[in-house]
Amino acid sequence: MAIIAEIPEEIPKEKTIKPRNPSASSSSVSNQSDGRTDAEVLTEMLVRKGEPLDFIDFVLNVVRKKSDLFKSSSCVGNIMRVVQAIKAEHDAVDAETKEAKAKEEEIQKARIAENKRKNSDDGQAVDKKVARDVGTDTKKGSLGQENKAKEKEVVEENGNTSAVPNSENGLDLKNYSWTQTLQEVTVTVPIPWGTKPRFVVCEIKKNHLKVGLKGKPLIIDGEFFQTVKLDDCFWSIEDSKTLSVLLTKYNQMEWWKCLVKGEPELDTTKVEPAPSKLSDLDNETRGTVEKMMFDQRQKQAGLPTSDDLQKEDMLKKFMAQHPEMDFSKAKIG
Repeated sequence: MAIIAEIPEEIPKEKTIKPRNPSASSSSVSNQSDGRTDAEVLTEMLVRKGEPLDFIDFVLNVVRKKSDLFKSSSCVGNIMRVVQAIKAEHDAVDAETKEAKAKEEEIQKARIAENKRKNSDDGQAVDKKVARDVGTDTKKGSLGQENKAKEKEVVEENGNTSAVPNSENGLDLKNYSWTQTLQEVTVTVPIPWGTKPRFVVCEIKKNHLKVGLKGKPLIIDGEFFQTVKLDDCFWSIEDSKTLSVLLTKYNQMEWWKCLVKGEPELDTTKVEPAPSKLSDLDNETRGTVEKMMFDQRQKQAGLPTSDDLQKEDMLKKFMAQHPEMDFSKAKIG
């Protein structure tokens, strides 16, 4: 608690500041002290502390003594959210600065190339640029057609239309995509580059999700396929251009057919759990997962599931124990 003891020592140091003009009146000294911004005062304290973490430790101890913040059981989570928001904003500004610098370098290179082109009658540079642009547009068009075709890919089973899951057992939709494991669901929403967290709308409830940007129509607004563990759900901005939402399933022994009700559903018989992760599960959970995988393979092949096989085996044993009974009309399976 040595840091707490510094509190009464730090304040007198701030009162030793003197005006630059020796002939200034006492009122000017008071104005200099009172007229400083919070940022100036805190910056001076940060310089004196030397280490940023020491400064933060000092400030939090002042807050602890002078407020009721730490009496709340959720204070740690609240402080972490503030830190995460500041970190996200810092990353966005840093990325924006790097992008601006890269663009400036590209402009400079383009100017040099243009000057060289003007000094020569050779127009090959222009032709190459046009060809490159056309190639890029063609590639984008091909990717767009591929994505549209992927969205339309469906399978028919028992009269119901179900979408084929993506490589991570979810679906790629028009405005967002989602993936899943037995334990979690991850939602990925593209957003404008450099979007600040304060402009994001992300409301997670036990059985409902809202996602979008302030002032614009919601991208996702619906009831979950199944409930989630609210305390284990989070969202963040990644790479300054993607909103990522992590949801923890309440029932961790079930595959979701859709993220929210009303959206396209996937064919859960096409879901493929990662075998490498089975070793991380306890024996009971692993047995359940292996049973689910076996049943999925049996359904795909049109064969009886483990429950059907168990019922069939029980019936055969019963028939063997009662040979006097007529089972010629009994239906097995």
